[in-house]
Amino acid sequence: MRTAMRMTKPGAVSVSVAFLALVLMSGPLHSAPQKGPKPDVGTGRVAWFDITTTNMTQSKEFYGRLFDWQFESLPGPYADLAAEIVSRGTSIGTLRKAEGAISAYDGVVYIQVDDIQASCKKAAELGGKVVPGFPFNLSNGGGAIGLVVDPAGHPIGMYSRTPLPEAPAKK
Repeated sequence: MRTAMRMTKPGAVSVSVAFLALVLMSGPLHSAPQKGPKPDVGTGRVAWFDITTTNMTQSKEFYGRLFDWQFESLPGPYADLAAEIVSRGTSIGTLRKAEGAISAYDGVVYIQVDDIQASCKKAAELGGKVVPGFPFNLSNGGGAIGLVVDPAGHPIGMYSRTPLPEAPAKK
């Protein structure tokens, strides 16, 4: 299982991708499981984001009152570790418990792209680094996500509504 990503310092990535992948792969928690990609927000626009916190209760209270957001806890053993952020009935992101102290590199925004593989390749050509284990497909045909670290050390996620092609079967 993948775990949620945690940045420790510029350019250094401790990939712990579980909360994020679990939320993105499970689909919205407040309605029936979603099959297929998330709604099309348009290439180059924010498709999803994470907020990392050391105090889930305090953060839910703050963001809930500030933006009128609701929070749906993840099922089972993850209930105290992450919650889906819901705004006006639409899942828009994840609030997740930090693995230790909050750093300037916690929290990730996911930008919608047309082609996840081409976007990861372009990011690398421009001096970014693709985080090991990315890109990968989300479950239920939900598309694919990639995660890169820009040349200055800031993480940025990418989301494509189109899943990666299936790898050819090994002979």
